[in-house]
Amino acid sequence: MADNSKEGLLQFMKRIGAFLTYKFSNLHLDSRSVGALAGLAFATVFIWRILRAPSESRRRQPKRQTSTSVTPDVGGHELVSASSSGVNSRSEDSRVQNVVNEIFHPSKVTFSQIVQQRLSEGRKVTCRMLDIILEESSPEELQKQATVRPSVLEVLLEITKLSDFYLMERVLDDESEKKVLAALEDAGVFTSGGLVKDKVLFCSTENGRTSFVRQLEPDWHIDSNPEIVTQLSRFIKYQLHISPVKLERPPSNVFTSSSLEHFFGCVV
Repeated sequence: MADNSKEGLLQFMKRIGAFLTYKFSNLHLDSRSVGALAGLAFATVFIWRILRAPSESRRRQPKRQTSTSVTPDVGGHELVSASSSGVNSRSEDSRVQNVVNEIFHPSKVTFSQIVQQRLSEGRKVTCRMLDIILEESSPEELQKQATVRPSVLEVLLEITKLSDFYLMERVLDDESEKKVLAALEDAGVFTSGGLVKDKVLFCSTENGRTSFVRQLEPDWHIDSNPEIVTQLSRFIKYQLHISPVKLERPPSNVFTSSSLEHFFGCVV
């Protein structure tokens, strides 16, 4: 029984270690994130003490004096005691597994709750489209076509439900604007009830996008241009820099992720 408990606790601690390793390797941690990890460490110690308590209490119980004569009643008592010991062992193992499942199984948390938590209850979000929402990566490509990335659609629709969401991009002509709006409409973005066409903004320069963001004063801005991210870091509460490479010296309010869906947990 003790071996089973130790094995369950060992597996639990391994998962804690793997979880922390993943978080440190994929996120730029701010003070809130560090506090959350400290809380997780405290919870781990607390859970370990709870799980250890029943074993210690059983070890501290005085042994009962057994009769020298063997009777059917004594044998029956021994059988019940052995059965009870087995039940306690299975119950303790089950409790260890339940704790692990509660912490590490995301199926018990809805995707909407995950997105809301990642946004830190931000009420207004702005986002550029090239390389993030769209497959295309330059204004020149938008003159030919515009394609919404299928993998980002779930996150996009969820953000539109939870926040005042604005999309923006630099284009070279009116035809590019029409192609982008048509692509968003075909993907069902405007039928979800959150985003309207008036919140899809276009400009002719990168500075124009910066001006849009500063005027809207969002809680979050999402962009793939490192220069714009750096410029806006003094004015915007949080930013998400979409890039496979992190900034050399990112401000404390700038996070980096390889994609929008990866940041919100759609991709492991």
